[in-house]
Amino acid sequence: MSVSTQGASAPGPFGLGRDALPEEVAAWNIDVLPDGTGLPVGSGDVWTGDEVFAEHCASCHGDFAEGRGNWPKLAGGQGTLDHKDPLKTVGSYWPYLSTTFDYVRRSMPFGNAQSLSDDDVYAIVAYILYSNDLVDDDFVLSNETFLDVEMPNAEGFIIDDRDTAEAHFWTEPCMENCKDAVEITMRAAVLDVTPEEEGAEEATMDSGTEAATEAPAEEASASEPAPAGDAAPAIDMALASEGEDVFKKCKSCHQVGDGAKNRTGPVLNGVVGAVIGHVDGFKYSNDMAALGEEGKVWTEEELSKFLEKPKGYLSKTKMSFAGLRKEDDRKAVIEYLKTFN
Repeated sequence: MSVSTQGASAPGPFGLGRDALPEEVAAWNIDVLPDGTGLPVGSGDVWTGDEVFAEHCASCHGDFAEGRGNWPKLAGGQGTLDHKDPLKTVGSYWPYLSTTFDYVRRSMPFGNAQSLSDDDVYAIVAYILYSNDLVDDDFVLSNETFLDVEMPNAEGFIIDDRDTAEAHFWTEPCMENCKDAVEITMRAAVLDVTPEEEGAEEATMDSGTEAATEAPAEEASASEPAPAGDAAPAIDMALASEGEDVFKKCKSCHQVGDGAKNRTGPVLNGVVGAVIGHVDGFKYSNDMAALGEEGKVWTEEELSKFLEKPKGYLSKTKMSFAGLRKEDDRKAVIEYLKTFN
């Protein structure tokens, strides 16, 4: 076998290959640094990003960057880093916007890396920022506006100096009397990476829905107010079933059913027909709390308006979710929530 060394200044240590040509190095040298070094010229706005994200990213990361299955959530999690189970997303955890841009540009979409134009990458990153409530919906990200974006966790990291600060603790490993076998003592459920038995999640949700629809009124939690009016609204269970699927976009922040707890967002049991801001123990935004103090109620109409575009309904809401644009999706998820009244 013969190996060509054309273009090489000298063969490698084994007599194989050649030095990389400048244009070959340039093709790989596309990293972007926190100070903006390496940024290509280009731009992209939030709503263009919405369309590009839907085409190339939503199949794994959800329509609103909320994640699907074990694919990562890219939005939400603000204020959870000191929790036992923090939600680490671009908005809550990543210290530099350049990391997001570089990763999308270099590695995405999955299976077709580096197929996006620079303008598409700018647009996708703008949409991710919007989904994390870090920019407004008219924001345009470009090489000129890039450094104007402040990431919430920019000061949350320190220099790793363990190679000097902790060097006096180090000893040579003994590598003797090791265990004969490795035993698994804990599941990685807290990381949401351990597959459950097929159908387990569906069974849990079905059980919660059934319990919520069949439980007598006197067994309802005192913290879950009854819907406004004398009679409970009729429920279209076929539509509610569709809404259960839509609600997957909401599950990273909200819980429903027996044992539900407040997370980034409040528990949604009993929300349809309830006074706005009714959940005990959840800290609402001042504007949301004020609506509740006025006695405003989450009617189906009001919920639909809010879900269509939360920031349009209440500009200072804590909810970072971009909204459900399709009316059918809003109707379905509201019908699903009614099953937990």
